[in-house]
Amino acid sequence: MSSSLASAFSASARAHAEKIAVFWGDETFTFHQLHEQSRAVAAMLQTTFGVKPGDRVGIWLRNCPQFIPALFGILQAGATAVPINNFLKPDEVNFILGDAGVDVLISETAVSEALQRLTAARPGLKVLRIEEFPVAAPAEFAPVEVTTGDLAVLIYTSGTTGHPKGAMLTHANLLHNVASCKKVLEAVDVDRFALLLPMFHSFMLTVCVLLPLLVGSSIVLIRSLHPPKAIFEEIIRHQATVLPAIPQLFRALAHAPVPPNLCLRLCISGAAPLPVEVLKEFSARFPFPLIEGYGLSEASPVVSLNPIHGVQKPGSIGLPIADVEVSIRGENGEELPVGEVGEVCVRGGNVMAGYWQKPEETARAIRDGWLYTGDIGRQDEDGYFYITDRKKDMLLVNGINVYPREVEEVIYQFPGVREAAVIGRPDPRKGEQPVAFVAVNDGAALDTAALHRFLKERLADYKVPRHIVQIPALPRNATGKVLKTTLRTLPVDG
Repeated sequence: MSSSLASAFSASARAHAEKIAVFWGDETFTFHQLHEQSRAVAAMLQTTFGVKPGDRVGIWLRNCPQFIPALFGILQAGATAVPINNFLKPDEVNFILGDAGVDVLISETAVSEALQRLTAARPGLKVLRIEEFPVAAPAEFAPVEVTTGDLAVLIYTSGTTGHPKGAMLTHANLLHNVASCKKVLEAVDVDRFALLLPMFHSFMLTVCVLLPLLVGSSIVLIRSLHPPKAIFEEIIRHQATVLPAIPQLFRALAHAPVPPNLCLRLCISGAAPLPVEVLKEFSARFPFPLIEGYGLSEASPVVSLNPIHGVQKPGSIGLPIADVEVSIRGENGEELPVGEVGEVCVRGGNVMAGYWQKPEETARAIRDGWLYTGDIGRQDEDGYFYITDRKKDMLLVNGINVYPREVEEVIYQFPGVREAAVIGRPDPRKGEQPVAFVAVNDGAALDTAALHRFLKERLADYKVPRHIVQIPALPRNATGKVLKTTLRTLPVDG
């Protein structure tokens, strides 16, 4: 196994130099081009931006081919990449930059207005735009040698305390997950992976960026997701063979006009539970399998998958991937027998080193070598696992975690609000949508349109509640805890 992601990519680029690594509409990029540009970015980060080994460098980009030299340029410089959700607003990005200690951010001219707000809030922040990327590195450039235990990527996950926390993924963690995924997905260099979800997402980063690049496969980077037939057109045009995506997309594809000449051999659903009905609809229309898996950023992220060959169980997250263990454990950490419901725990070389600068949260999450996921599930007699519940109160909007507490904290900042609670309501397009219930101070009136505008200025659009419902008071139990189960029974207009 390579000692680092950068050295693994270098080896792959040498072996597949003139092969197309990325299809991007009418443009193509070879392995050699992307590798050379990553070296050039590394050299620029070192000389112009003063990046040293171990520094954290942010990536705030929409999907584009330049994401790859940005990522590997950071790694070649011996630094740690911090991919940032490109849907976040400047205030949200500012928190991550501050928490991770990021002084250099790779971004793009398209978000200049947001960058101005960000640099105003962080005067010391240095920005490298992808439009300024050099093509080739100086002849004397040499990548920084790192060890497998060094930190490669800091992935920020939404936190139950209202702030995201950084999952520390080492080179060994990600190389381990790539090797496991290569086995279970039977990935080979003739494969072409369709990449249409955000590259900052841990699911895409491992399965659609690292895996194909290190195996020598190609990436079909899809520019537009609308309408769904545009996805099919790109998949056919560039003969994609593997499509990893989220349930909502497979639901849309199951209802889209079906072209006859698809080359797909496999579809993988992750990031959110796959409804059995969607699986049935999809399987009735297409000859290739749609398999559901499970993962989380803290596990680099893939944990389990229904097998390509053999039994695929609807509603199940399948079997642990190669060299990863899954266990169902009780309140005291004891392993529970088959069929009993408990916390899903994961062990393997893919499990993170911990949360960035949060030793107490790390100690709670990783105990006796097991990662406690906070997800509730069970195992059947055949060894297949099922998620029966999710992390407390968490919503999944288009496969992205939304924690109500974060949204509630912002609602409380609005004048006149006495109390607020956010729940998720099923949504056929997005999986779930946030709904806010708000009670106001005596004598106050709630302007829901004004509150909606207030939230849109401070939160990523997918976190903003679809509905805001005013009620006299939040339902609570005897100890004062808000009864969200009661809120879920209340009517919502629209």
